[in-house]
Amino acid sequence: MNTYQTLLVGTLLSSALLFSATSHAIELPQLQQRWAEIKYQQTGKQQESAYQALLTEASAARAEHANDANYLIWEGIIRSTYAGAVGGLSALSEVKAARKLFEQAIELDANALDGSAYTSLGSLYYQVPGWPVGFGSDKKAREYLLKGLAVNPNGIDANYFYGDFLLQQKDYQAAIAAFEKALAAPDRPGREQADLGRRQEIMQALSLAQQKAK
Repeated sequence: MNTYQTLLVGTLLSSALLFSATSHAIELPQLQQRWAEIKYQQTGKQQESAYQALLTEASAARAEHANDANYLIWEGIIRSTYAGAVGGLSALSEVKAARKLFEQAIELDANALDGSAYTSLGSLYYQVPGWPVGFGSDKKAREYLLKGLAVNPNGIDANYFYGDFLLQQKDYQAAIAAFEKALAAPDRPGREQADLGRRQEIMQALSLAQQKAK
């Protein structure tokens, strides 16, 4: 190997090492912000493609933070939301993967992100079809949603998903109370777009519950 080749190889190796040292997976606030943008600003095939790209980043972030329940939860949230956007039987593998991530997060730290793993797991159980198609269970949904509320009784998501579950159970007055509590939840710093989008969903669900209760 001549001098030029030696210098070239050395430069390439140095560049690779520098990139390895400075390249990091996306951090949690960026995952949360990007998820809110995709969920509340995009639709159709564009939304599906954006979720797929974000899932790649979420998986890399979770791998980099292997013992951090927060990253397990957020990969699970992105997978389950992506499954909802795709719909149909093709989404079942994603919700199964999300369920496993939430269960792992609970084992690591059940109180992480104010009990979001409980709430997210509960929401899966009432939205996924039951046996033999899926693993849905109203009994387990109620159990996990109540656990989420026990950790974060005033949280916007904990109350929204419990209200949505009650709405599906036709317990309209209880659903109305949960939605009203969700609307009264305090703002979350750095989650402004998510809070805005969620409150719009809550108001729509509250209106429906009020109509059904008449």
